[in-house]
Amino acid sequence: MTEKLLNHLAEGPASAPPLLLGPSLGTSYALWDAVAPELSAAHRVVRWDLPGHGGSAPELIGPGATVGDLAALVLALADALGIDRFAYAGVSLGGAVGLHLAVHHPDRLTSLAVLCSSAHFGGATAWRERAQRVRGEGMEWLVESADARWFTPGFSVPGLVRDHRQADPEAYAACCDALAAFDLRDRLGDIAVPTLLVAGKQDPATPPAHLREIADAVPGSTLVELPGASHLAPAECPRAVLTALRTQLDGPPASGMAVRREVLGDAHVDRAQARQTPFTARFQDFISRYAWGEIWTDPTLSRRERSMITLTALVAHGHYDELAMHVRAARRNGLTPEEIGAVLLQTAVYCGVPAANSAFATAQRVLDELDEEEGRAEDRG
Repeated sequence: MTEKLLNHLAEGPASAPPLLLGPSLGTSYALWDAVAPELSAAHRVVRWDLPGHGGSAPELIGPGATVGDLAALVLALADALGIDRFAYAGVSLGGAVGLHLAVHHPDRLTSLAVLCSSAHFGGATAWRERAQRVRGEGMEWLVESADARWFTPGFSVPGLVRDHRQADPEAYAACCDALAAFDLRDRLGDIAVPTLLVAGKQDPATPPAHLREIADAVPGSTLVELPGASHLAPAECPRAVLTALRTQLDGPPASGMAVRREVLGDAHVDRAQARQTPFTARFQDFISRYAWGEIWTDPTLSRRERSMITLTALVAHGHYDELAMHVRAARRNGLTPEEIGAVLLQTAVYCGVPAANSAFATAQRVLDELDEEEGRAEDRG
């Protein structure tokens, strides 16, 4: 007999680092619709539904369920997908699952992000009362207040409210039981994986103080508070959540401007900035962030190697003004004039003799200029 798994959606390359995304109580994995596709460009994203929510079977949990039971279902899903270690991010109850995994199964996590959640959810009484009423009356009475509990005034996501209405009452009540019993405050100091906490400043369900409590207790954690966000931050402020998660998963962006200056020199960068206009400002920002902040900072290739590749590409396309700039950069990156000549000779074979002829002329002019500059510097010394 095949074990039933949580309903899930997998996006992104199977070979990419895995990332599991957990939902809030009452929602489905659609909570991550505005964030998950962007994350899937660099990660194998797997978002899942709580039992009785979305497409997950309600019988996966029952009365008296715990957050540990939900975490076990998440691990079973990961195992079935062949995922050993993974990054995890979860909202509210999904965040509680992440905290449980970090405390009890730290060997399975590479990083943790807890959004609009808590190490405890205000005591057991209110959750047990909610569970009892849902079991007796169904979901409709609760759905009426969904917008007020989930979003800032005037904002709503009808699809998520519909998911709330369609959640199985027994499974929803069992999730309430899990929240009633959840309290990891005395174990937060045991969490050793890199941890991000994201709070919605207007969240009435888990106010920022709940996230600050976790941040204060988890060594080395990071806290981000989002203005204009309530309880379902990935739906209401997806760009801010995406930025925070990308930094958590991939590290902060490198200093593109610093690298640009190191490779091209202060004089060139200063001239480029002096010429900048409102029309070209976004392009200059793009170059600094993407070319210099992401590509040139990748340690897979050395700067010497990157200079050789860049010289070849510029010769191939006949960009001789750029070639002059990068001959200077190549010298800054440690290439000798002989090595630059060898690169250009290689281009004669694969890019054509006329292109290499122009490239040699450009490079000779730049190398002569550099010699003169060095001579003047020695005279001043």
